[in-house]
Parts: sequence; C-alpha cells; structure tokens
Amino acid sequence: MATRPSAGGGLVYSTDAGRMCPACRQPVAQCRCAALAAEAAPRGDGVARVSRETKGRGGKTVTLVRGLALDADALAALGKRLRTHCGTGGTARDGVLELQGDHRDRVLDWLVKEGFTAKRAGG
Repeated sequence: MATRPSAGGGLVYSTDAGRMCPACRQPVAQCRCAALAAEAAPRGDGVARVSRETKGRGGKTVTLVRGLALDADALAALGKRLRTHCGTGGTARDGVLELQGDHRDRVLDWLVKEGFTAKRAGG
C-alpha cells in the first residue's frame, strides 16, 4: 500500500481504496462527512430575502428567495406551495428558492401571510 502524507500529515491516497477523505479517513466513495454537514445545519438566518436576478440566465428574469432556515425537504415543500400560488415554475437549489419571472411583490405578501419574516433585497 503506497501512501503520501498531506501537509497536515493525513492519508491522501491508498492503492487499496483510492482517494481518502481527510476528515474521517474513509474512502471518498464511503465518506459521509460532507453529506452530514449539509444535512445538519440549514442555511439562513430566518429572514427571507426576496430579490430579482437576470444575470447568467440568458436574459430571463428569476425571483430568488434566500435566507430561510429550513431543511431541504421543508424548503422543497414551501417552494411547491409558492410556485402554485404564483402560477409559475421554479426550483429549490442550494438553499435558495428560484421562481421563473418577476413575482417579488406577490412572494413578499404570501410569505408574510404565512408567518415568515420577509424583506425585499437588491435594487
């Protein structure tokens, strides 16, 4: 078995298992460190920030909702209800709700009615 120590002295590569996770020292295919960290702490401070964005989307306008401290399943469920309310498509990606089109005012009103703290962000 050939190994090469990293700067911190941990195992980086094993000929038996391939690449190794530096945190748990398990093969990367069996490592659960990143998945556990992502599941453990929902992102956000509880204040929903509603903004509009067009950059990097081929000129299409997208309404973004950031800052909700919800896990992935709850965020997806909230996104489904919000898309139904606005009558549009969208997705929940990386802790951010994306709605197709400019629905900032409608989203702000709906979030406040649902009991969330929400404010407009951006220009």
